[in-house]
Amino acid sequence: MLFALVATVFSATTVRAQGNDQLIADWTRARAYTKAYLDAMPEDGYGLKPKPEMRSFAGQMLHIADGNYFLIGTITGKPGPLKDSAEKLITPTKEATTKAVLDSYDYVINLLKTLTPAQMAAKGKVEGAEITGLQSFDKAFEHQTHHRGQTTVYLRLKGVTPPGEMLF
Repeated sequence: MLFALVATVFSATTVRAQGNDQLIADWTRARAYTKAYLDAMPEDGYGLKPKPEMRSFAGQMLHIADGNYFLIGTITGKPGPLKDSAEKLITPTKEATTKAVLDSYDYVINLLKTLTPAQMAAKGKVEGAEITGLQSFDKAFEHQTHHRGQTTVYLRLKGVTPPGEMLF
C-alpha cells in the first residue's frame, strides 16, 4: 500500500514536472518568436500606429510585457520588477522596448523553473476569475500570442515580411 502511494505521488510529480518542462520550452520558443518580431521592425517603425486610436508597435509589445507581469505576478504572488505599466514607463525605442519585453519573458520562464506542482495547481483570483497557476500561465501565453499576432500588420505596413511561424 505504501509503495502504491509513493509510486502515485512520484508519478504525479513527474508528470507535472514534465508539464513545466513543456511550458518552459513553449515560453522559450515564444520569447524567441517575439524577439524575431522585435528585431524585424526597423527603429522608425516602433511608433507606428495603423490608426490613431490603436497602440503603436512598441505599445503592443510593451502591452505583452504588462500582461506577462500582471497575469503571472497576480497568481504567483511574485510581482514583476516594474512599479507601473511598461507602456507608461518604458521609452518606446527599439532598444528599450526589446529589453523590457524580453525581460518579461525571462521573468515568466524563471518562475516556471521554480514552481512546484502544488503551486501550479493552487487557485487564486485574477480579474475576478478563480483559476489555477497553470491556467494563469495558459492565459498569459494566449495573451502574448494574440498581441504578437496583431503586430504582423504593423510589420506589413512598414514593408517588412514578418518572421516565419515558429511552432516547434
